[in-house]
Amino acid sequence: MDRLKNKRALITGETTGIGLETARQFLSEGARVAITGTNPATLEAASKELGSQVLIVASDAGDGAAQVALAKTIGDAFGQLDILFVNAGIADLRPLEKWDVAAFDRSLAINFKGPFFLIQALLPILTKPASIVLNTSINAHIGMPNTTIYAASKAALLSLAKTLSGELTGRGIRVNAVSPGPIATPLHSKFGLSEAELKAVGDSILSQIPAGRFGDATEIAKAVVFLASDEAAFTVGSELVIDGGMSNL
Repeated sequence: MDRLKNKRALITGETTGIGLETARQFLSEGARVAITGTNPATLEAASKELGSQVLIVASDAGDGAAQVALAKTIGDAFGQLDILFVNAGIADLRPLEKWDVAAFDRSLAINFKGPFFLIQALLPILTKPASIVLNTSINAHIGMPNTTIYAASKAALLSLAKTLSGELTGRGIRVNAVSPGPIATPLHSKFGLSEAELKAVGDSILSQIPAGRFGDATEIAKAVVFLASDEAAFTVGSELVIDGGMSNL
């Protein structure tokens, strides 16, 4: 397959789950790929799996200044950029009374502020045409308990896909979004819960999915490939909801 042949792509938050699988798919479609992350161990593991042809960049998705540095690194390495997949994100789930200002700011910084300023910093090197895909969430649409700040940050990112589409289409830059439902990725092990608590939460979520299963990272990655490719040249400001029917309940 060569749907992304000779295209240069940046994937943020790439080292596990959806990001890692998307990198695999991009490579199989002929793209040159750069990935980012903050965990040295997972960055090294991703580098070993994906091969030396992939550019590995340690970068904090929530740091505004780091986005400028990342854009410079990509420009120096690739010259220009054809595809951006904004995948970095944090799912900090807690009841309303457990939130503090620091945690609030961290979620908004990683899930919205960082992506906004990364796109801004990359504008000078984005090609015409270019494709930006934002990884939002089905939580932007549903009222799931304990997701107040996570859902709000993803709703902001989804709104960005629509507003930037209107602003950047004239430059040849398409912006679209994928909104996954529950996906079986390592993200679910980062909620700070015990194994028993994770199982209880997992069972509760599973009961809300008409498809009767969690999604697979490959299913999201293949949708991102489509949106990144020239096959989606007429797809602008759109959202692909991939949730097993969860939002239809």
